[in-house]
Formats: sequence, structure tokens, C-alpha cells
Amino acid sequence: MTPAISHVLLDIEGTTCPVSFVSGTLFPYAARELGPFLARHGDDAEVRVLVEAVLQGWQQDGDPQAQQLLAAARDLGLVLAAPDSGAVATGGSGASGRDAALIVPYLQWLIAVDRKFTPLKELQGLVWREGYGRGELVGTLFEEVPDTLRLWHRQGLVLAVYSSGSIAAQQLLYGHSQAGDLRPLFSHWFDTHSGGKHEVGSYQRICEAMGVDPRQVLFLSDSEAELQAAAAAGLPVVLSDRDAKTSGPVMPGPNNPGAGPTTSPSCISTLSQLSLGPSPSSS
Repeated sequence: MTPAISHVLLDIEGTTCPVSFVSGTLFPYAARELGPFLARHGDDAEVRVLVEAVLQGWQQDGDPQAQQLLAAARDLGLVLAAPDSGAVATGGSGASGRDAALIVPYLQWLIAVDRKFTPLKELQGLVWREGYGRGELVGTLFEEVPDTLRLWHRQGLVLAVYSSGSIAAQQLLYGHSQAGDLRPLFSHWFDTHSGGKHEVGSYQRICEAMGVDPRQVLFLSDSEAELQAAAAAGLPVVLSDRDAKTSGPVMPGPNNPGAGPTTSPSCISTLSQLSLGPSPSSS
């Protein structure tokens, strides 16, 4: 007998948050503010670690455009140790504030090509933290999302997030949403430290971290590649397609398992179409 769904694992972009907010607001904000942010914080210990990770990844990035940008940074004075030396910048002190300034063009290029690079995602999260704190950013969610999340939480479902954006960025979005602070609704947060979203092992690790049978974890995403990976790990899945012409409740379960090797995922155009758990008590 297939166990009942007890957990809902949610993607963000295209599932709970409009793609246009990420691509049209958050990414341009980070691209614009990374330079000033690194000028202010390039010598902070937390930032220096991330800058070192960016420099290491940059040296190993085989894309011709990345290598062209690296050559230009070297012309401006960036000095790199040998990739296998265990250091990044020469001088024995690791990445410096000057190094931080010189990586900005590479970071902006990574944003433009939407590269899923963990150190970049963490730097973006730090930039967005300041933006949300100054009131320059407000997390935009699809209209039905806040009430649907609250309903699922009242029903006793365990809610979790899995996004390529850093955990800090996820919590900023939900903590500063147009509906207020929604972070208390979630019990777990996962990013690419758990693995890539197209990798079966990532979903296995997430279920292990939550201590739950994969068959009890419903994964929602707008990416069929992600759904296929999750389904291969044993999770029931549902495709979020905001342009789909769908109606009526969708009830994931043994008779509607979602994506698999020979099936297509169930599809919703709003989270409120999902029928999960019993109705909450009116008392």
C-alpha cells in the first residue's frame, strides 16, 4: 500500500514565484549591486571565502567567454596561484578586497547566462539581504500561494523548499513576501549543497535529511527534468505550468503518481488545485 503524502517539497521559480520576478527583478538587482556590495564587504571573512570559491571555479571554467573575462582580469592585476596549489591569490592571505572587485564581470556574466553556481548564489543572497532590509525588494509570490501554504500547514503537512537559490535567498523571499513573513510555515530548506536539481541522488539525500519515505514527499516544480529526477528517486511529482488550461482538483497518490519512466507528470496551473490532506477543523 502506498503511504499517504505527508511532506510537500516546493521549487520556487515558476512554482510559487513568477519567473519574471526572479529574472526581471532579483537577477538585475544582484548584477547591479554586486560591485558596490563587494566594494563595501570584500574584506569581510564570509565574503572572502566566497570570492576564493569563485576564483577557483573561474580557473576551472572552460567556457571561452569565461576564459576571456579571466584574461582581462589578469590584465587588470589579478594574480592566481596554480589551480592545484591549494591557494587562490598569491601573497598567502587568500582572496582580497581587490580580488573581489575584479570578479564582478565574471559574476555578472554568470547571472546573464543563468549559471547554477553555488558561490554566486550565496553572494546573491547576501546582496538581496541588504536589498530586502532597505525595502528595495519585496518577495513576489503567485496570488494563491500564501493562502494555500497556510492551508497545507494547518492540515499538518510538512512543507519544505528546494531551489537552486541559496537557503538564505529562499528565506529572504518568503520572509519579505507581499503576504508577510511566511517562513514559519516551512520546516526544511534545501539548496544545491544537497546536489543539483537534475540529479536523482539530490532527492534521496533530501528525503534522508527529512527522515521520510520518498513516497510520502510530493515534489512540485515547473521543470520536467527536475520532476524526472525526483520521480526516479521515488517521489510523487506534479508539474507546475502556470499557462496550462487545467481545472478541477488534482489528487496525487497511487492512482495518479506523477512522472515516471513511462508516464507524464500530473499538471496544475495553481497550487490551490492540489487536493492534499483532510480539510482543516473549523474549531
